[in-house]
Formats: sequence, C-alpha cells, structure tokens
Amino acid sequence: MNDYELPAAVDTEALLSMSQGHHGRTIRTLGTQEAGGHLVKAYSLEAPGRTVTERDTAAALRIAAAHLELGRARGSLGLAVLIVHAGGDGDYILVHTWIEGHMSDLAVFTGPAGQPDQLRPGRAGLAPCVWEAAIIAHERDAFSRHILDGSATITNRLAAWNDDTLTGSFR
Repeated sequence: MNDYELPAAVDTEALLSMSQGHHGRTIRTLGTQEAGGHLVKAYSLEAPGRTVTERDTAAALRIAAAHLELGRARGSLGLAVLIVHAGGDGDYILVHTWIEGHMSDLAVFTGPAGQPDQLRPGRAGLAPCVWEAAIIAHERDAFSRHILDGSATITNRLAAWNDDTLTGSFR
C-alpha cells in the first residue's frame, strides 16, 4: 500500500488515537427471560471500572418489554437479544429482534452512566459499537446455526439457541 493514496475522509490520526485506547470489555450472560411477549436472551457488557447492576438489568428489561410489545407490528418472530452496556461514556441498551424475511430490527437507547431512568432512544443512524457488534455477530451465528439450519424440533432448536452464549473479555 505504499503507493496507495488515502482518501481525504480517512482520519489517520483519529484512527491511531482510537487504536491506542482500545481495550477489552467484559461480556456476561444474564439469562433468557420473557419480556414484551418475546424470549429475550440478555447480556451485560462492562467497560473497565463499570458494572451492570441488578437495577440496570431491571430497567433494561422494562425498556425492552415496552419496545417489544409492538414487535408483531414490525414483523417480529418472538426472539430478541438484549445488551445492557455500562459504557465508558454512558449507558446503552440495545434490543435486537429477529423479524420476517431473514432480517432484524435494532433499537438503541442511551443515557448518562448509572441513571437508567434517563435512558432514551438513540439518535437516528446510531449503530452498535465494536464490543456490542461482537455480541450481535455471535447471536447472528447462533440464530442461523440453531434456528435456521437446525434439524431438531423447534423446541430443541430454541433450547440450543438459548444455551449458545458469549462470555469473557473481548477486544
């Protein structure tokens, strides 16, 4: 790439600065629960020095339930993934739902750190961060592997999907 001229939009200084601050984040499973008429597989995601509390999880489930109650109107198939993210710059909740036509629906809620009552829908176009995207990528693979490509009964496929979780520290 020595002879390659970078487009003006490529901010090499910002990219290098971001890479220097990149670090691992802890992902834990919070189990699968019913919320808003959906099976919801929940995860916590924690920046260094931050913790997802029971209060955070309860608030996230309430927000997810309210969002998912209208899921059928958006073509929902009744399965969702919830990410409760105690981020470095605030708190985030992502509700990822599988919908008709091999597609998905994503809602992102944001707010100040440690104030779950102030979480609000994120701005239009807001997408998952690199750590949230790792969970969604895993869940895409688990959904395809167990639900779409499975050959067992649907109950057994759902059990396999439920058991296929991601945990640990990810960069």
